[in-house]
Amino acid sequence: MTLLERIATNVRLMVQRPPRQQYGAICYRAGEAGPQVLLLTSRDTGRWVIPKGWPMPGKPSHAVAAQEAYEEAGVRGEADPVPAGSFLYTKVLDNGLRIPCRVQVHALKVDHMVDDFPERDERRLEWFSFEEAAGRVRESGLRSILRDFPARLSGKE
Repeated sequence: MTLLERIATNVRLMVQRPPRQQYGAICYRAGEAGPQVLLLTSRDTGRWVIPKGWPMPGKPSHAVAAQEAYEEAGVRGEADPVPAGSFLYTKVLDNGLRIPCRVQVHALKVDHMVDDFPERDERRLEWFSFEEAAGRVRESGLRSILRDFPARLSGKE
């Protein structure tokens, strides 16, 4: 590494902000062939994601995750207050600005789904096995959480 590269790296580290916090939900249910997880498409790129969003004043993280699951996917259920993990990703805004984000994930056992929810016309929803879902998402940290999640469910039953 040249002196100029070291200086550039040091300057980048000095001005770099920590990742912004978001909260997400792993929405799951019992399926005929085993547990399933709900994925939805992002509004911008159409990639497969979980419901997630920014903190909400006065709401704990698991309540935010449940609210996002309703708004983005029409899911109703109770979110576990204990996080199931977290992952990093980069959110790209409409203006091209890239924001590093850390998503704290909460398990949400789906009680039921509603047909009329705020983002119903903006996303596609699909149930997958956890292994198939892990193969559909781009974020490696989320992929790991999805692959490990069925073992977590086995421990609860």
